[in-house]
Amino acid sequence: MRRAYAVTLLAMSAVTTALSGAARAQGMPVQADAPIQNVADVPLGGGTTRLDYASLDSGRHLLFIAHLGDSEVIVFDVQASRVVGRVADVSSVHGVLVVPELNLVYATATGKSEVTAIDPATLTVIAHVPTGGYPDGLAYAPDAHKLYVSDEMGGNEAVIDVRTNKRVASIALGGEAGNTQYDPVTKRIFVNVQTRNQLVEIDPATDRIVARYDVPGAKGNHGLLIDPEHRFAFIACEGNDMLVVFDMRTMRAVSSFPVGDDPDVLAYDPGFHYLYVASESGPVSVFRVAAATVTKIGDIRVGPNAHVVVVDPATHRTYFPLKNLDGRTALRIFEPRQ
Repeated sequence: MRRAYAVTLLAMSAVTTALSGAARAQGMPVQADAPIQNVADVPLGGGTTRLDYASLDSGRHLLFIAHLGDSEVIVFDVQASRVVGRVADVSSVHGVLVVPELNLVYATATGKSEVTAIDPATLTVIAHVPTGGYPDGLAYAPDAHKLYVSDEMGGNEAVIDVRTNKRVASIALGGEAGNTQYDPVTKRIFVNVQTRNQLVEIDPATDRIVARYDVPGAKGNHGLLIDPEHRFAFIACEGNDMLVVFDMRTMRAVSSFPVGDDPDVLAYDPGFHYLYVASESGPVSVFRVAAATVTKIGDIRVGPNAHVVVVDPATHRTYFPLKNLDGRTALRIFEPRQ
């Protein structure tokens, strides 16, 4: 039975717009009732070229950011609020994933069709694993000791055994691959197949596709985030600028919401139950997630090309890498209003 989902749309005539001091200086409008506020813009250095995925090492308080255009991984200390290192020669780096239990950071070096393994303690590259194709998103299945890599253009999912750092399988998806995620409840890997508007389920024990789910309302389903607590998969669709809520209990799409143009990366704050959907066009769409209700709070202007967002669950701060903020790369930082 389909559950009821609440949608709170902010009518423009009923919303009073205000500017925080930081936002006024940057010409960035913020809703008066926005749940988060801009608290800092920190230079990241390097060229004003594209920044892509990012991943937080909570234990080390380090944020690893893919600087795609500079072919390097930027290492940012979230406690000191400054860049503390760079990992160079990660060719056209797209995806980044911290795997704490392995004490490793993985990055997709798309320019060389490989995955790079990085030691977060020394910031040195310890392995190069050829994947073929166009490696992009990453997910880790801990019980199987396998890393899953979405080949966006080739329509495959490459599988790497992390114990040997070798590719052990390539799974044909039947269409262009979007992002990939691990579900700790079912212990399955899920991948967006964005040219078929499907969500594909893979069993890491066999590396076989065990189910395909059509996602009504999706077009170009690329971004993906699984909330194991509430059993939702959140799917960001760059083809029609929508967020689709997919119920992991019934395996059905149950709701959809408009978001900013060209949505990409999603992040979830389990403490505040806020879901963030970052869009290339500049806004972040904020949602409140409850047991059976997903409610849109509103859209907040972040900055140009703000398509990546990371949440620190300890501080509830959100981080947005921006490739060109007044002529420089920057990490724009928000925190919840108290």
